[in-house]
Amino acid sequence: MQKSKTVYFCAGWFTDKQNQAYKQAMTAIKENPTIDVENSYIPLQHQYKGLRVDEHPELLEDKEWATATYNEDRVGVSTSDMVLAIYIPEEEDVGMGVELGMASALGKYITVVIPDEDFGKSINLMSWGIADNFIKMSELPTYNFNQPGFNFYDGAVY
Repeated sequence: MQKSKTVYFCAGWFTDKQNQAYKQAMTAIKENPTIDVENSYIPLQHQYKGLRVDEHPELLEDKEWATATYNEDRVGVSTSDMVLAIYIPEEEDVGMGVELGMASALGKYITVVIPDEDFGKSINLMSWGIADNFIKMSELPTYNFNQPGFNFYDGAVY
């Protein structure tokens, strides 16, 4: 299969569970022959001046860093072919909500990936409604992003 799609890799890294899902998803997309990982936008690789807020929490008070990092991510959403969101049902991320809203407004295809053990748990109504497709983490390495489709989530909303 041809690697033809770039993704905006939308994922939190603020808790142990988010970090675990982040790492699992990164491994999976590297295995997926329909994702061009090398040219995809990974926000952690685009923090302003290479400074990561998880390593430098004082940056949360730095307007220059915050503005530049936000704008870099905004450009990442707009220039990627599609958005891939790694979603943890019990750990809503407001930043992810903003990124998904941007992507939808720009007409980007949105796939929400949920860890297998969490698939079917209730999710936020807005996250449910904005996505084009929902898949389990175990499907991520083989999902064909060259032939995207629509699918409902199998869980309830809140």
